Amino acid sequence: MPLTAYDLTGRTAFVTGAASGIGRATALLLAEAGATVHCADVHEKGLHETQTLIADADGTARTHLVDVTDRARLDAAVESAGALHIMAAVAGIMHSSPVLETRDEDLDRVLAVNFKGVLHACQAAARSMIDRGVKGSLVTMASGAVDAANPGLLCYSAAKAAVVQLTKTLAAELGPYSIRVNAVAPGWIRTPMTDRHDADLQQKAEAAMVRLSPLGRVGEPEDIAHAVLHLASDASSFTTGQILRPNGGVAMPW
Repeated sequence: MPLTAYDLTGRTAFVTGAASGIGRATALLLAEAGATVHCADVHEKGLHETQTLIADADGTARTHLVDVTDRARLDAAVESAGALHIMAAVAGIMHSSPVLETRDEDLDRVLAVNFKGVLHACQAAARSMIDRGVKGSLVTMASGAVDAANPGLLCYSAAKAAVVQLTKTLAAELGPYSIRVNAVAPGWIRTPMTDRHDADLQQKAEAAMVRLSPLGRVGEPEDIAHAVLHLASDASSFTTGQILRPNGGVAMPW
């Protein structure tokens, strides 16, 4: 069992992007900490695999086949969760293209998921918390990409930078309701998103990240899940409007 400050027994969490990667690891850890976890994603098979993993570990999970770009369905799913204490808005997609070759439709698609999807999730969760008088925590998913120039990642980096500003603005607006809002900005994490390259290119990319990290390794989804748990729990009760950077020391901004 986690320490008392990390105990989520009796609380309800909602995790988007829960079918794989960071979202799945987050759902599993929040359930292990005692929360009832509502898992949302567009990938039905992976979603049910996550639910099974939680059940096998004696946790409690519900699933919602939801696209975060569909505001109405996302709102309905969040409302169906009842009194919500935690929102982990993890769902995201990747797109790579040089700036001069980036099309409007590419940018629109990434912004729809990586920024507006986070916005919609936070709006729905915050309204639920305010209406029910719940002291809650919203955790958004930014990226180490906001701290560096990344050739080819304009769409992704811009969307994640927008998430950072959303996080700070929401923290200022929701503080009077005792709702905390923080972001996690992961470095290179082994997930299906970073595994999109062929094996050789993947190996070279990871090796480059290992060389840049003082810890000499890349991250795993569980590394980020623990950051989310910290921000979701009472252990961070005096923390809001912050960016937590589990990146292996690759970036150390002021």
